Amino acid sequence: MFLETQQLTTDNAIGAGRVALAFEYDGRSFHGWQLQKSGVRSVEAELTRAVAKVADHPVDLVCAGRTDAGVHASYQIAHFDTPSVRNLRSWVMGINTALPEDISVHWAGNGTGDFHARFSATYRRYRYIIYNHPVRPGIQRGQVSWTFRPLDAELMDRAAQVLAGEHDFSSFRAAGCQSRTPIRFLERISVTRKRDFVVIDVQANAFLHHMVRNIAGALMAVGAGRQPAEWIHEILAARDRTVAGVTAPPHGLYLVDVGYPGAFGVPAAECGPGFLRPWYSRAENSPLAPTHIHPRQRVLSQ
Repeated sequence: MFLETQQLTTDNAIGAGRVALAFEYDGRSFHGWQLQKSGVRSVEAELTRAVAKVADHPVDLVCAGRTDAGVHASYQIAHFDTPSVRNLRSWVMGINTALPEDISVHWAGNGTGDFHARFSATYRRYRYIIYNHPVRPGIQRGQVSWTFRPLDAELMDRAAQVLAGEHDFSSFRAAGCQSRTPIRFLERISVTRKRDFVVIDVQANAFLHHMVRNIAGALMAVGAGRQPAEWIHEILAARDRTVAGVTAPPHGLYLVDVGYPGAFGVPAAECGPGFLRPWYSRAENSPLAPTHIHPRQRVLSQ
């Protein structure tokens, strides 16, 4: 999960202030991150309950970025405030003991200075994974998207580059998106083939609701030959969601990295999901170097 191996030590004191957590989850049985009405599973509800048990008091969790129903995270960050003090092993093992099997905490640390899981983040990175094979997956059902139509990953990658930089992404936002502005700075996007998997890798300062899934749906149409590469530019310029085609399924989407300034001490991610990691180099699993430099280095929160 991290670029450097994390030792679950007992010789440190974490707490008496803000505590940060790094964790992963399988989103298949969750109705997204956000707390829902009674009886509907959410990642926030399960994690809040487990953290409160170890902290021995109610807690309010703030995450780096909310994910939708069915969306996974191989690297998610959250924080909470507590007067309690525990060591690293006690926080991690104690919380995991109280969690269901589809969520796992990997690290806990003091949130130094004015650390905030959401507002301190400088970028988010997602991977959308498509199993591109004539036969649908069995074991990885619900963990990847699937299309039997052959996809031209190189064509998809070329078409995607028009999205890099700062743009109005109105054509790629959900109808119910509540963001105050459709402007986002997309630092980098790439499409590569890893055996039978086509992976869309995208990093931005922040994302609109359904933005990555809508981009994935459009790029899949290009890759399958149903639309020309120039269509992506036409969609972007239209600033109209109705011209962009279908939204790709949620289960192919993974939050794989959240970046913070080094002074906050949050460990760097080795981007997942795990079954893809061996097919990438260490550099590819490290934070992406932006191909477009933001003109004002502004950070937009979700």
